[in-house]
Amino acid sequence: MTQPATTPRHVADRYVDAVCDLDPIVATQLGTRPGDDRLPDTSPAGLAAEAELIRATLAELDRVLAADPSLDDDPVERRCARLLRERLTAALDLHEAGEDLRAVSNLFSPVHSIRQVFSMMPTRTPEDWAVLARRLARVPAAYRGYRESLSAGAAQGLFAAPRQVHTVVGQLDEWLAGPYFAGLVAAGPDEVRAELDAAAAAADAAVAAVRDFLRDTYAPQAEGTPDAVGRERYARFARSWNGSDLGTGRGLEEAYAWGWAEHQRILAEQRLEAEKVLPGATPMEAMRWLTEHGEAVEGVEPVRQRLQAMMDTAIEALDGVHFDIAGPVRQVEAMIAPPGSAAAPYYTRPTQDFSRPGRTWLPTLGRERFPLWDLVSTWYHEGVPGHHLQLAQWAYVSGDLSSYQTSLGSVGANVEGWALYAERLMDELGFLTDPGARLGYLDAQQMRAVRVVVDIGMHLELPIPDDAEGAVAAHRGELWTPELARAFFGENCGRDADFLDSELVRYLGMPGQAISYKLGERAWLAGREAAQQARGADFDLKAWHMAALSQGSLGLDDLAAELAQL
Repeated sequence: MTQPATTPRHVADRYVDAVCDLDPIVATQLGTRPGDDRLPDTSPAGLAAEAELIRATLAELDRVLAADPSLDDDPVERRCARLLRERLTAALDLHEAGEDLRAVSNLFSPVHSIRQVFSMMPTRTPEDWAVLARRLARVPAAYRGYRESLSAGAAQGLFAAPRQVHTVVGQLDEWLAGPYFAGLVAAGPDEVRAELDAAAAAADAAVAAVRDFLRDTYAPQAEGTPDAVGRERYARFARSWNGSDLGTGRGLEEAYAWGWAEHQRILAEQRLEAEKVLPGATPMEAMRWLTEHGEAVEGVEPVRQRLQAMMDTAIEALDGVHFDIAGPVRQVEAMIAPPGSAAAPYYTRPTQDFSRPGRTWLPTLGRERFPLWDLVSTWYHEGVPGHHLQLAQWAYVSGDLSSYQTSLGSVGANVEGWALYAERLMDELGFLTDPGARLGYLDAQQMRAVRVVVDIGMHLELPIPDDAEGAVAAHRGELWTPELARAFFGENCGRDADFLDSELVRYLGMPGQAISYKLGERAWLAGREAAQQARGADFDLKAWHMAALSQGSLGLDDLAAELAQL
């Protein structure tokens, strides 16, 4: 008989194990069950089982804390308990509001996670491929369950907006052009060739079935669903991504005003940097010049190699000086994202045992030429010292905390805030002295400030500020719309049109996620400043970095305060 949990960490670790039972994709991400060939039940019954597990875990946490109030005196147990309660409560709020019955977006949806898990599976041996084939054979059932959940949402009048549906249909068209799963198994061994080909054909057919359902059945039903989710829904999502109830009081309006002030501050700095790139040019003109005439890499494999070298160089320069990077954490791989991905680069974390390393992914969008001015800071964000150093360090110290604090308990504002802080840190340390690369860094900062403005502005339908310039100047005082947001974004971000279009769809489909970067960075900077003031001359930045990266996940309600005590 299983013994009752006695600490919040016991409760949290048991929750992770139970989640892996219900959602084997999580187990693959963590690397804890390498032979697991299952996929999650994405039907309403599967979603209900996940919610019931959350309720049971919250009840168990209450029991443990009531039985031993002294647990609150242990900082690790206190952090774990607060994180677990906040994360699970936020997830349950979304479930009870029916949000998992209309989960359609161009990133992080069940459609995408079911495909992405195959890129995380080992393929070194025939047995590895046999496991992959068995899991691949389960794709049709997983996608049927997803369609059932969307249909259940439709029956309750819960729909994703048409913009999201049409975007995902386009992505699925691109997957089918390969087709994706047939291409995935092409390198498999002869021993399981028949199983791989049959499973891949069925999986690609299941992708087509999802595409047809979304295009022909769901999209007509969803017509008229607004892009903006409104204050109540936005507050739920914002809490999920940020670990803070920003919907209370004027929290969202304050974040909106702060984001606008950051936009203006960064714009002034961009104008100064643009002069160094091209005298007399505006920031946008300077960035266009860099795109056309600045340093660039020709070819997909050469740019992958360049990004790998950039991360390797950063590790060598930072280790022992600004960070203590453990051996397993030094392993990180630059990868090319598969066709049909969203336009933004991304990172996938290592398994807990580092059998699969952390990986950065570059979507090529059909390009063969890659200007570097906007990739340098981006790879400090995605790789080193950004996402990789944090999330790989979490895996490294997971035995000292709980697997929950270093995996499922991730809070977007903590993770994205650290990655944006990492870009700023590299600027502070003198790694961005080239005017082009530094303008790229400022462009990345500006993009995150604009995200705060347009994400909150569109979903809450707030008025455009009275000092707005450019394309939206004539619309001062009017409410933000996706069209006005796209025009504003286009004037304040040096990325190409396809990227900007993809980003706008992302913000509309993942409310509250886009604000987590700048709000998280603000908390990291506030925590560092408070720690510096408290320690004075004794403050050690390297020691602070390692302590900060070794405490696991925290939400915005706790992050700055906990960082200040390190």
